[in-house]
Amino acid sequence: MYLQTKYKPFFIITALAMSCIFFYGCNEQKKKGKFSKSERAGVEQATNVTLNYSIGGNRKAVLTGPLMFRVQDTTSYIEFTKTIHVNFYNSRDSIESKLDARYAKYKDNENIVFLKDSVRVVNVQGDTLFCDELYWDKTRLNQEFYTEKPVRIRTRTHIINGIGMDARQDFKEWHIVQSTGFVKVPASEFPN
Repeated sequence: MYLQTKYKPFFIITALAMSCIFFYGCNEQKKKGKFSKSERAGVEQATNVTLNYSIGGNRKAVLTGPLMFRVQDTTSYIEFTKTIHVNFYNSRDSIESKLDARYAKYKDNENIVFLKDSVRVVNVQGDTLFCDELYWDKTRLNQEFYTEKPVRIRTRTHIINGIGMDARQDFKEWHIVQSTGFVKVPASEFPN
């Protein structure tokens, strides 16, 4: 009985630390939002969610969404069913890229986020990725974003279409697997 009491706080702290791995490992996590029980068993619901992620005291991302579900099932997952917005930060605490999607799903055991429906990533230069499906895997160093689906990248002077892509999280570098079109457009004629 003494051993169980002595180690119980350790197990609680360990369980809490493991739940902190949402999107990628973090040292600090701050949440804002209104949490409530969902009508479905094993489902927690939160509205107007803001999640702050940092590693070693440095802010890495701020995620916001109007509706979040945490589903406890054989494979637990977190789901944003309305929209999701993420600002990614560099080591100087400046925004290096932004991500928007209408849907996101994170499975606890995979450490990969699946994004779909009007996915858009914008870097500080204004280069923009448009696609219908994108994966975000923090363990793929310098290739955190990837997809096998059609993509469109718009820079200040070019529109590039392709199928399949991988890119850094700051979206300063990307690689299109199969290019299907490349258009050079003068800045004065570039569509908004």
